Amino acid sequence: MSCSTQKPKPPHFITTADYTAEQLLDLVNRAIQFKVESKYNHPQPRTERPLAGKTMALLFSKRSTRTRVATETATAYLGGHAMFLGGQDIQLGVNESLLDTSRVVSSMVDGIMARVGGHEEIETLAKESAVPVINALSDKYHPTQILADLMTIHEFIHHRNNNVTGQYTAHTQHPRETLKGLKVAWVGDANNILQEILVAFPKVGISVAAAAPAGYTCDEDVVAIAQADAAKTGATVLFTTKPEEAVKDADIIVTDTWISMGQEEEKAKRLAEFAGYQVTMDLAKRGGAKPNWVFMHCLPRKPEEVDDEVFYSERSLVFPEAENRKWTILSVIDALLVRGGI
Repeated sequence: MSCSTQKPKPPHFITTADYTAEQLLDLVNRAIQFKVESKYNHPQPRTERPLAGKTMALLFSKRSTRTRVATETATAYLGGHAMFLGGQDIQLGVNESLLDTSRVVSSMVDGIMARVGGHEEIETLAKESAVPVINALSDKYHPTQILADLMTIHEFIHHRNNNVTGQYTAHTQHPRETLKGLKVAWVGDANNILQEILVAFPKVGISVAAAAPAGYTCDEDVVAIAQADAAKTGATVLFTTKPEEAVKDADIIVTDTWISMGQEEEKAKRLAEFAGYQVTMDLAKRGGAKPNWVFMHCLPRKPEEVDDEVFYSERSLVFPEAENRKWTILSVIDALLVRGGI
């Protein structure tokens, strides 16, 4: 008689498309609890260190500010150690394949946060890894960013509904109570941020209107997921080439870089094609955004994408949005490495 010693596949976080609305909202809610615990119960020390003695590998083939800082501080908050492995630090892509690297690294650590190029790379990494893998960005999806966006939108709506002004304060309201029925306008490239928005926002009842120049389109499977989710929740999904049409009745206007890493040679062409897509107060007014609309951007930002008047205004949520990367990544790490799944 033989006994199987094959271990079960570890849980991963590759895209929000893999999870239900309740699972995503619960992740955001857990992030809110961590934020309250850390920022507003301070200086009461955290006694739980569930990742003590454990290591999170940060396997990054691209530069990172928010994701790296968020992951390192989140891992430390849970008592673990984050090990940054940049493109110049290891043999990946030089003398060793992604498959081999995945098997070797995952045999020595307890989790992997990976920023890659093609989406097939994160899928290969997850398939071969013996430990949970979190997608820190691929060319198709950016799930931890969109969790932070959901948290930021929730905080804004909570504070608006409760007449809270100024700096955000502690609260514990569940995001299932605030997000349904909102409209997000996207003005920019049909990139991985928009694609992650499409597989997450309609699922939780947020309508999406996306404006991109002709020829800039999302993957067909992403569009199909968005439309199917919208049909279930009553949200709407609209694609247009006119920014004014996208921002009509919008609660939130969102954009991102027009020139992602690796597209620098296309800069002149893209700048010409995105003429008229800069987010401005005038664009919001012409298009008929809601009077209390707010602005979001995952950063880093370039002036051609959004002018200073909007970016540094009271409408801008970009800096709370950046901070919330920490709390949502903390929530994902806690789910996968501490609680065993989402």
